[in-house]
Amino acid sequence: MRRDIFQAIADPTRRAIIGLIAMQAMTPNTIAEHFENSRQAISKHLRILTECALVKQEYRGREIYYSLEIEKMKEIDKWLEQYRKIWEIQFNQLDNVLATIKKNKK
Repeated sequence: MRRDIFQAIADPTRRAIIGLIAMQAMTPNTIAEHFENSRQAISKHLRILTECALVKQEYRGREIYYSLEIEKMKEIDKWLEQYRKIWEIQFNQLDNVLATIKKNKK
């Protein structure tokens, strides 16, 4: 079952996992050490992230290492970009209003 990437980032634990493995690939046990959740709960989060293709698995001997799939993260950034433009316009308009108010008070 392929999940939506936004389902993956909706959960704070999964966002924290993404933050951890953004720096370096980690095994599930290493990831689990950073959380109070059970190893099984972390495995479930990793499965969801894998199904969304936000993380990839790499087998090194008997260990599985999880790392961030950068290209998939770019999809999230692309979606956010449309809102970023709207926010910039609104903030620029607010700056202009505040500058006008400040100028009129002088």
